[in-house]
Amino acid sequence: MTKLALITGASRGLGFALAEALAPSHHIIAVARTVGGLEELDDRIQSKGGSATLAPMDVTDRNAMAHLCRSIHDRWGGLALWAHTAIHASALTPAPHIDPKEWRKALTTNADAMGHLIPFVAPLLGEAGTALFFDDPVQGQKFYGYYGTTKAAQIALARSWAAETERTGPRVHVLTPNPMATATRARFHPGEDRATLATPESEAKRLLAVLA
Repeated sequence: MTKLALITGASRGLGFALAEALAPSHHIIAVARTVGGLEELDDRIQSKGGSATLAPMDVTDRNAMAHLCRSIHDRWGGLALWAHTAIHASALTPAPHIDPKEWRKALTTNADAMGHLIPFVAPLLGEAGTALFFDDPVQGQKFYGYYGTTKAAQIALARSWAAETERTGPRVHVLTPNPMATATRARFHPGEDRATLATPESEAKRLLAVLA
C-alpha cells in the first residue's frame, strides 16, 4: 500500500524539493496557495512515475484545512508523514517600524495556523506517523522582528509536541536546514552569492537521510 505524505507549503523551495524527493515512495498531498507552483510540482512528480493530489489552499484557512484533513481520513485513512514548510517571510525591518498588517500576516501564517494544523493532522498520523518542522534560528537578530519572532513561536510549539509524543508517537522532528538558495533567503539577503548556498534539492535529500 502506498504511503501518504502531506506537504504544507509545497509550491516552492524546501517544500517543493521534499515533495519531489518523497514522491518515489509516497503519494504526495501538496498544499500551497500558488497554483502554478503546484502544477509544476505535479508535472515533476508524474515525470518520475509518482502521483500527487494538489490542494491549492491557504494553511491559515481553518475550515479549508479541516475539510482537507477530513477528506484524507475518509479516502485514505491516515498519513505516514507531514512536512510543514509553509511560511510568510516579511521583509526585514527595524522593530519600531513594524506595520500592524504585515505583523498580522506573519503571525497568522507562521504561528496561529499551528493552532489548527496540529490538532487536525495529529489524528491522521496516529502513533506511527512522522511530523517534520524546519527551524531557522534567527530570533533576536536585528531586523528579524516579524519572521524571527513568529518562526520561533512555531518551532516552540513543535518542540512541545515532540516532547509530549516522545514515548507514544507520532514522531515529531525539528530539523535545521543549511542556508538555501530560496526566494525566502533572497528576500532577506539580496545580492548574496547564491552559489555558496545549498540547493533545496540537496537539503531535502540530506534531511530525509538524517531521518532514515
